[in-house]
Amino acid sequence: MRLPLYATLLVCLFATAPVSQTPSPSGSAAPLRLVSTPWPPFTNESGQPRFALDLVEAALGRIGMTSKTTIVEPARFTPALLSNVYDGSAAAWKDAERERVLIFSQPYLENRLILVGRKDEDVSAAALSDLKGKRIAIVEGYAYGDALEKSGAIFVRARSEEDSLTFVLQNKADYVLMDDLVVQYIVNNYADEAKATLNIGNTPLVKRPLYFAVRRARPDAASIISQFNAQLRGMIADRTYHRLLHVPWISADIDGDGRPEFIPESDRVGVTPPKQAYTLFLEDQAPSTPRPTESNSRFFFGGNIYTDWATVPNQFKEDPRNPDFRRSTASIFTFKW
Repeated sequence: MRLPLYATLLVCLFATAPVSQTPSPSGSAAPLRLVSTPWPPFTNESGQPRFALDLVEAALGRIGMTSKTTIVEPARFTPALLSNVYDGSAAAWKDAERERVLIFSQPYLENRLILVGRKDEDVSAAALSDLKGKRIAIVEGYAYGDALEKSGAIFVRARSEEDSLTFVLQNKADYVLMDDLVVQYIVNNYADEAKATLNIGNTPLVKRPLYFAVRRARPDAASIISQFNAQLRGMIADRTYHRLLHVPWISADIDGDGRPEFIPESDRVGVTPPKQAYTLFLEDQAPSTPRPTESNSRFFFGGNIYTDWATVPNQFKEDPRNPDFRRSTASIFTFKW
């Protein structure tokens, strides 16, 4: 059965949030000057995979603001972020020093590094220290953090996500540490190859929420962050997240009641529930939350939440013969098997 009317109205409010432009809080047409490091697929130069920057730019566009991000080397990032040269960053992690200078948004994405190995490899490691002595493919220039550097792993440096997986498949590395979003891309776009050749871990070995941050010295900083936060659930409901992250299903708490819902990329998904969904935040997904099935999960269709697959109206279970026109069909990664 459907949720009570008050919950339905709440969700409809998010789903129908206006996308029209409104004047920026600062009243200025000048774009925000932001800074970031290269961290594909989250941050990168224009024309490259940059999911986090795309999401922030989409949210800012909904409140009538634009931004321009300068990409700097990791060693230059924190000094640049804390200086008065930039207005903030579209993709930053929190720490005490940064919070003194910046106002942070709600987290809008989460970095989660998953262990991926060949089909016969054990991927049950529960901590980075379990990788001691193992050959780990990592992408040169990525900021994996001090814990990995101190893990005792042997690093095999690659130029890209594609190269790092190739090293594993060619037995030049035992594992690759890969973000869960990239893993989902592989599973969704190379399902047969992944099933035949890979073993994918279940425990994130590195997990960090990602924030948009603006300098406190800006008079409109609090207003920008508040308006940005107000766009996030609407961007999930109207499938902006799906389109920019290139995922067919998302699991997120869309109505704010502490329970996740499974949200599809369109309202025509076929006759069976999803076998998996990309979870935006693990905190939204309780350890006991079951995988989506016909009887035990909540689904979001047409602005309403349905408490199980059986109560989802048949109109939403039609075969998706025509892909949702709003979803990008561009290839983000090209993996060779």
